[in-house]
Amino acid sequence: MKKTLVKNVMIEKGYAFNELGDVTATKTDMADFILSDGRIEEIVPAGSEVFEDYELFDAEGALALPSFAEMHIHLDKTYYGGKWKAPTKAKSIFTRIEEEQILLLEQLPSVQERAEKLLELQLMNGTGFVRTHCNVDQVVGVKHIDLLQQAFKTYENRLEGEIVAFPQHGLLRSSSVELVKEAMRNGAQFVGGVDPATVDEDIETSLSSMVEIAVEFGAGIDLHLHDRGHLGIYTIKRLLSMLEDAKFKKPVTISHAFGLAALSEGEARELALRFAELGVSLASTVPLDFKMPLALMKAEGVDVYLGNDSITDHWDPFGTGDMLEKANVLSQVNRWKDELALSQSLGYITKGITPLSKEGEQLWPKPGDRADFLLTEASCSAEAIARRTKRKAVFFRGKAVYETE
Repeated sequence: MKKTLVKNVMIEKGYAFNELGDVTATKTDMADFILSDGRIEEIVPAGSEVFEDYELFDAEGALALPSFAEMHIHLDKTYYGGKWKAPTKAKSIFTRIEEEQILLLEQLPSVQERAEKLLELQLMNGTGFVRTHCNVDQVVGVKHIDLLQQAFKTYENRLEGEIVAFPQHGLLRSSSVELVKEAMRNGAQFVGGVDPATVDEDIETSLSSMVEIAVEFGAGIDLHLHDRGHLGIYTIKRLLSMLEDAKFKKPVTISHAFGLAALSEGEARELALRFAELGVSLASTVPLDFKMPLALMKAEGVDVYLGNDSITDHWDPFGTGDMLEKANVLSQVNRWKDELALSQSLGYITKGITPLSKEGEQLWPKPGDRADFLLTEASCSAEAIARRTKRKAVFFRGKAVYETE
């Protein structure tokens, strides 16, 4: 297999500090990457000798960033790739569930095609990993699981993906326990759930059923939890206790977790310690109408991820499929305007990988790292986040899988 030489790549090397210890700028350098067997084999000074048996890619001074991770999206329910249609007004989640009794069957013939178009959109924006929630319900059964697997197969050499078996209409409410088990047998990697109180109206049975399925199949868990205030916090604490009792070791994510917004700083910190101890992560879409304690949770050792969730569907007309935009919105909501804060916000969309530590130590890229990265027309991570700079190319396992013209 030929090695690839990516020439003239800008990489971040450290921070410049003023006399007060504040970061004033990001230091960069030019380098060449030698890629082999899907990894960065060597990083050498720019201007390296080009051997005849190398494939050559000229980055032309573009900044290298780690590939982005989309940690919460619904690939199987979208208008993207079809005609424009704004959502109808809805009184509650039950309005949407009622709509889906008809809509899911109408959209079934286009699920795979539209999912692939969404994957293409995310790929061109620099995303190399996608976790999608996939409807499992009494309307379409587990048909969406197979269709999304086919979509990921189409893109198997360009990005990675994993599927959550998601009982959108309620694990208990729609009698979907056996369907979720079937979805797990058919290849889903995570057991999903939704609002055990509001939708299933039985927190204990809903959560315990979800955990039991996950234990049975040796799978992870990803729970949609929109319930706010005390109800949301109580549900979170019950799930954490069940995980402790089950000595659960597989990955667990609580998506949305809106209840956290009602906590005081002390309460949020106390709960964050339990999250970190149990290895429970958060996935947020960065709501605009209230502020989530995501930075506090992350500071206490919790893995915090971002996702686009809906992209122009019957739930929401918005969404661009660009994780860089999500990091930008997170920074705006938290008023992160300085070089350091903007730079470090990159970790929310890269599974925690940042080129530099807060102290300015170079963490990425290093020889041996997987060659999953993007090239963008920015001078540093901070500018890429703040300005949502143009992507020039995307690499996956050492191969250029997307290039701008």
